[in-house]
Formats: sequence, C-alpha cells, structure tokens
Amino acid sequence: MFKRVTLIAACAAALVTSLSACVVAPAHPRYVHDADRDGVPNRYDRDRDNDGVRNRNDNRPYNPYQR
Repeated sequence: MFKRVTLIAACAAALVTSLSACVVAPAHPRYVHDADRDGVPNRYDRDRDNDGVRNRNDNRPYNPYQR
C-alpha cells in the first residue's frame, strides 16, 4: 500500500512539474519600464512622465518638471 501511495505522489509531482514548464511567466518587474509608476508600461503610456502633456506634444517626455 505504501509503495502505491509513494508511486502516485511521485507521478503527481512529475505531472505538476511538467505542466508548470508550459505556463509562460509574466515579465519580471525589473524589465518592465514604467517611468511614472502609474502601472502602464512606457511602451503603451501616452504620458510617460505624468505631467498632463502627451508624449508627442511634450519636449521632454521623461521629465515631469518641464513641458
């Protein structure tokens, strides 16, 4: 009986390990750039420095003190 339980536990552990390898982990927070820390990565943020001026109209899109 003990050998059967051990075998089942080992198979379950192997299955969980192999399935977890298939799951794509999100990007590490260190590699997601968010200059103004508003939760929107710079790649998609229309106002990177959060000064109220859109990036395309902002002379300095990473400096919140100059527009």
